[in-house]
Amino acid sequence: MKRKLLWLLLLGLLAVNAVAFLHAWRFTHFTDEPGLHTENPEQLSALDKAVVLLTGIKNPKPRNNAVPAFAFRTVLIPSPNGKLEAWYSPVASARGTVALFHGYTSNKSKLLTEAGVFRQLGYSVLLLDFAGNGGSEGFQTTVGFRESADVAAAFAFLRQQTTGPIILYGASMGAVAILRAESELGVKPTANIIECPYGSMLQTAENRFSSMHVPAFPMANLLVFWGGVQNGFWAFNLDATQFAQHITTPTLLMWGAADPRVTRAETDAIYAALQGPKQRRDFPGVGHEPYWHKSPQEWETTISGFLKTL
Repeated sequence: MKRKLLWLLLLGLLAVNAVAFLHAWRFTHFTDEPGLHTENPEQLSALDKAVVLLTGIKNPKPRNNAVPAFAFRTVLIPSPNGKLEAWYSPVASARGTVALFHGYTSNKSKLLTEAGVFRQLGYSVLLLDFAGNGGSEGFQTTVGFRESADVAAAFAFLRQQTTGPIILYGASMGAVAILRAESELGVKPTANIIECPYGSMLQTAENRFSSMHVPAFPMANLLVFWGGVQNGFWAFNLDATQFAQHITTPTLLMWGAADPRVTRAETDAIYAALQGPKQRRDFPGVGHEPYWHKSPQEWETTISGFLKTL
């Protein structure tokens, strides 16, 4: 009997790890097949949640679905992760340049509204596709770890174009990539504007399970472990709060108070850890989404007010 129980336990452990391995692979590797990405966890039905838990998410490579209405040129930027596609749009007598970095399963075309606002405020803009996304090479994402090298590559490109101020703008994964690029890769911008950065890779995995009303342990831990193993880094060290402790750059941190995937506690911890001049703005009733969707005037006023302080 004991031998049978041990075998059942072993088989159970193997099955749980196999499911976690599959989830980790689907979560960090895009496919070249057409189709839509699996909906956000909070939007899934009970049946859909069960299917996703067993099979993993559908994760087609994000594709740009629009181009800028303003003048721009497409540039290819070398990165350790491959060639990155970006749209570069200088403006006359620019006050500086803003580099924009998108979130997970997104692309640079999703940042056209933000880029337009920055241009109206007098800033040149660079919109980047992270490796694996949009027009950039590859099909892999590490949710902020290797993407930080793409931030560094974009910053180096802009330093070749201008001697003026460079501001880094990023949402979610893009925000975490910015923080790691400064903390660990030596990037030194004039300022940061970051929206809804998650606290750590483990925390964001736990939040996704919680949003599906599924116990996070041990699957979230196994997901982070196998995701790191598959992609060649220790994913438990992907921690924006730790990165923030090394940031002395003036930083504007924004958060949506109705965000189901980034908690107030995570946001509070990141903001408290920032070492340089800092500002914070919370947007009531706004979730894990571009804040200009529901609060366009408040978002633009917050941005422009912060930039005036530089």
